[in-house]
Amino acid sequence: MVLAVIDGVLLRSSNPLPHAQRALTLLQQLQVPFILLTNGGGKHEKDRVEELGHLLSVPLSPQIFVQSHTPFADLIQQTDNRDKTKTPLKDKTILVCGGDGDSCRRVAESYGFTSVVTPADIITSTPSIWPFTSPQTYTAHARPLPHPIYSPSSKSLIHLTISSIFVFNDPRDWALDTQLIIDILLSEGGVLGTMRSDSHPNDDHLAPSIPLYFSNPDLHWASQYHLPRLGQGGFKAAFMGVWKETHRGIHLNERTIGKPSQETFEFAEKRLMNHRRELLGTPKEEAGGLRKVYMVGDNPLSDIQGGNDYLSPFGSKWDTILVRSGVYNDSDKPPHKPRKTVNGVWDAVEWALKKEGWPTDVGKMGAKNVHKGKGLGLSSSDSTMKVMG
Repeated sequence: MVLAVIDGVLLRSSNPLPHAQRALTLLQQLQVPFILLTNGGGKHEKDRVEELGHLLSVPLSPQIFVQSHTPFADLIQQTDNRDKTKTPLKDKTILVCGGDGDSCRRVAESYGFTSVVTPADIITSTPSIWPFTSPQTYTAHARPLPHPIYSPSSKSLIHLTISSIFVFNDPRDWALDTQLIIDILLSEGGVLGTMRSDSHPNDDHLAPSIPLYFSNPDLHWASQYHLPRLGQGGFKAAFMGVWKETHRGIHLNERTIGKPSQETFEFAEKRLMNHRRELLGTPKEEAGGLRKVYMVGDNPLSDIQGGNDYLSPFGSKWDTILVRSGVYNDSDKPPHKPRKTVNGVWDAVEWALKKEGWPTDVGKMGAKNVHKGKGLGLSSSDSTMKVMG
């Protein structure tokens, strides 16, 4: 069984939702494997888990926590076919956008990236690159650039070269980040300050100079405010709009992970299987695969769509459960229909457990009584629950 959402299922902003602690505690008592999958981010997984565990009074492990940018950690050994040296991405310079201060830079470095530049570094070194932002705003979190930015008068033989752009979290300065990303995508091989000879807006085809990654397609998210707020998906939509306006509608090839992408769900399922093997104390080759996964979420456009569309390469079957405690309400017709709609996470857990043959009053029974009385332990074909956020 897999539990899937944090914001809108377990929390609303930083406030625990009703029965969230009770639901997770029951799953732990029954040794039902679950993971927490969220399109949020901006902090290291260990820090987020500590915060969440404190808010919910439930001990949690970073190994069962997947944020929108967590799969980026798998890219550190990736190489570019255009690079004859085959230098892994971890040893190249990347631009990381989004998050508070330089928190996302520190997350990227914890993943293994060794040369991480942020917009703060660029604007403080060259304020004229975007004259509408005060460099003093970013001084506290800026670092010196590894190499100077190219200019026609530059005497340096080596200039700042960005190999990939990663939007780790919601950008705080949409205008600055939009300008810098466009500049780099139109540059000569990622050298900031240059412009490719084939980058004129009237070209019929224009591939980006370097890869661009987004980590969260969600347009909205549930905060303390009573109406949904724009998220990273809003920034992406605004950025793509500027790109199309300046390039005659030419499509930009980019890569977006996070829910509802196949890539993120596959990454999450691997984490889920690892967690289940730990609970079973069984070697990988003996544990077998998951039979059934329940996806619990509040967003029909990411949680439910992702669970419905996901094609597991491991053969598991997925059911989706939509809760009313987040961005969804009954006045909206969900564009992607869940298997079940319930009020909150406790109802979702209870429904899933009943579907799998657990006692209908399992929430009132102790875990020892359930296992001894009903013989319902973990097996190689057990279901899993996933909480989305």
